[in-house]
Amino acid sequence: MSEIPASLVKQLRDRTGAGMMDCKRALEVTKGDLDAAVTYLREKGLASAGKKAERETTDGLVGFMVSNGAGSIVGLGSETDFVAKNDEFQTFAEKLLRALHTEGEQAIEHFDQERRELIAKLGENIVIVDAERFEAPEGNVVAGYVHPPANKIGVLVELNGGSAELARQLAMHISFAAPEWTTRDDVPVETVQAERGIFANSDEVQSKPEAAREKIVDGMLAKRFFAATPGGVLVDQPWIHDPSKTVGQALEDAGASVARFTRVSVTG
Repeated sequence: MSEIPASLVKQLRDRTGAGMMDCKRALEVTKGDLDAAVTYLREKGLASAGKKAERETTDGLVGFMVSNGAGSIVGLGSETDFVAKNDEFQTFAEKLLRALHTEGEQAIEHFDQERRELIAKLGENIVIVDAERFEAPEGNVVAGYVHPPANKIGVLVELNGGSAELARQLAMHISFAAPEWTTRDDVPVETVQAERGIFANSDEVQSKPEAAREKIVDGMLAKRFFAATPGGVLVDQPWIHDPSKTVGQALEDAGASVARFTRVSVTG
């Protein structure tokens, strides 16, 4: 597999308690076979860091860094806010972020032993929830946002055109609206068909004249699925900075478009 879906990495991480980069590497080695990846991690001794690694993390911190046309974001999960506020936890999170920004995503794998030692010291499971670095080509803009004061949700955005401020505003929007796709073209056809079927078979639509139903379903799909928050399609969502516009309209007005984005949350 050339690209391992983030959802598959999360499934493997939830099952094994292994680090994110270890899970990603295991899935690459096993060509996306989840069960084989579990076996691989167990054979390598990476499937757990004791019983603590089996416990769910629903807290932690997200941080980002942007400089010289590049941006990085990392989420470090803990079980409680108490550990998330611990100085050693925060120092480790900062080390991860700086290494990611300086050396790239492959640097994260070198911190697994230190992560395990921190688990033993602080008495909670600690996991790297996500780690990504954007290297923007000339003409593109990268910006980030972490929602204060808890810093548990963060976003990194790359725009084609536009300004750093627009990219920051978009990152803020994404942190709140949590879109699942960038444009309608990104939504799987079968997903759209399934949603259309649900709307078409609803009592609300079935009570209307048959000739009007298809148009009604189109409107419901646009407003209740594509423009949904959370979820939905980014460019169809109402722009939180001016709800009279969609995100797509705000970007078009600024002569910009979305190259990519990632939203990181440590709250599950």
